Amino acid sequence: MIRHIVCWKLAATDAATKAEHAAEITRQMNELPALIPEIRALEVGSNVLFPEANWDVVLVADFDDADALERYSVHPEHQRVGKYIGEVRADRVAVDFEV
Repeated sequence: MIRHIVCWKLAATDAATKAEHAAEITRQMNELPALIPEIRALEVGSNVLFPEANWDVVLVADFDDADALERYSVHPEHQRVGKYIGEVRADRVAVDFEV
């Protein structure tokens, strides 16, 4: 199994807009397991501590293997959500590892 972890630093500088964008990312990401069969598990969370140092939003998702992760990454629904995230993020970091 592959665990896919992504963190986003949002571009908004004011707390209200940042919270709005984080909530929308969470909403859209939480729709994906019903639409993309390769997703075995998915959790999305917004940072609640140390906003000056921590990243703003995290995704933790599990896939059977690297091929399943690749199919997810090119799936049109993932691409749609990724487009929105790309519009509101300043930076992204990811790690994929075997579990």
